[in-house]
Amino acid sequence: MAKKSMIAREDKRKKLVQKHDVKRKSLKEIIRDPNATFEDKESAHLQLQKLPRDSSASRVRNRCNLTGRPHGYYRKFGLSRNKLREATMRGDVPGLVKASW
Repeated sequence: MAKKSMIAREDKRKKLVQKHDVKRKSLKEIIRDPNATFEDKESAHLQLQKLPRDSSASRVRNRCNLTGRPHGYYRKFGLSRNKLREATMRGDVPGLVKASW
């Protein structure tokens, strides 16, 4: 089980990403626009730098929904490999069975 503080930190990052998502996208569009002036691009770049660092989507770490484990995470199920295996053995994941050949 991950520390509660780590799980809380990730939740805070997810909220920040959602809060600043529209602003970030609009600033990045200005920076990428080939018709924008150099001054517009520079001001957009400065405004982007002033946003909180944790509002970037790449700072969010995928974690298991049950345990908060950061490694061995399966996006499709939202679980780590350990909890996915336990759920599969109980029959909670439809269509997923243990391999045997």
